Amino acid sequence: METVDIGLWGVPLAILGGAIRVSTPFIFVSLGECLTERSGRINLGLEGTLVFGAMSGYAVAYETNSAFFGVLAAAFAGLLFGLVHGWICKFKGVNDIAIGIAMMLLGMGLAFFFGKPYVQPVAPDLPAISFGWWSSIPQVQAALQVNVLFLLGGLLAVFMTWMFRATRVGLIVRVVGDSTDAARAMGLDPDLVRLLATGVGGALAGIGGAYLSLYYPGSWNEGISSGQGLMAIALVIFARWSPANCFWAALLFGGAGALGPALQSVGVTQGYYLFFAAPYVLTLALLILTSSTERSMQGAPLELSLTK
Repeated sequence: METVDIGLWGVPLAILGGAIRVSTPFIFVSLGECLTERSGRINLGLEGTLVFGAMSGYAVAYETNSAFFGVLAAAFAGLLFGLVHGWICKFKGVNDIAIGIAMMLLGMGLAFFFGKPYVQPVAPDLPAISFGWWSSIPQVQAALQVNVLFLLGGLLAVFMTWMFRATRVGLIVRVVGDSTDAARAMGLDPDLVRLLATGVGGALAGIGGAYLSLYYPGSWNEGISSGQGLMAIALVIFARWSPANCFWAALLFGGAGALGPALQSVGVTQGYYLFFAAPYVLTLALLILTSSTERSMQGAPLELSLTK
């Protein structure tokens, strides 16, 4: 089917398609970090978890010829990284941030070492659902190709919002995140709760990595992440530790990331490469604009390292 010239309408259309594609790993990583931080622990190691999940998912998908098994493998790899991080951090005097940086370097190193044989082989892609069937314009059909993990991420954001507000599990995580002493007075084990929250958060980051290698861009290489795991920290703070806001913040970041290619599609080439910095500039600007001495940590769990 031939491409149709739709003029300036191509810009918002390309931004929409880019927001859907680019935001998906951010959704999973930020939701995982949101859960971890709501329990009172920060995990800076999610960049390494994301990269190792991308490698693990791609390798298993190639060996089994199944993208589904690849996603499961990535989630399991992320779970292991999260559990190791959580187990180490339970010891007295251990700093969450320092351990997170160490885990990030470990994850990236292991991914680069074990992933070398899988740079060239081609693994199966994750399926996508076409929501552009109603249009005969190729650009519309391409923009509305939605991966199943994006839809799963949206449902997960809704579920986590409900969980924190209306379930016993959500209440336990919130209590542990706000006061270790209060949690112990209620008969809870804060170390166990944080261990599980960090493990599940790591599993979600692993799924985000599988999306990168198995759908967009859809290959395994050592530069696949570009710091997306680290950006989750900024997204969670900007979202005020709300799962629903994490979803919208990830979409906003994804749209900013698609701005450069969208402008190029209508012939704007002046300073094209500068637009690649748009997501990072936008995130920094939003954090500055929404922060103040009164509200900078509004909504933050009181046991979080950032608040101490």
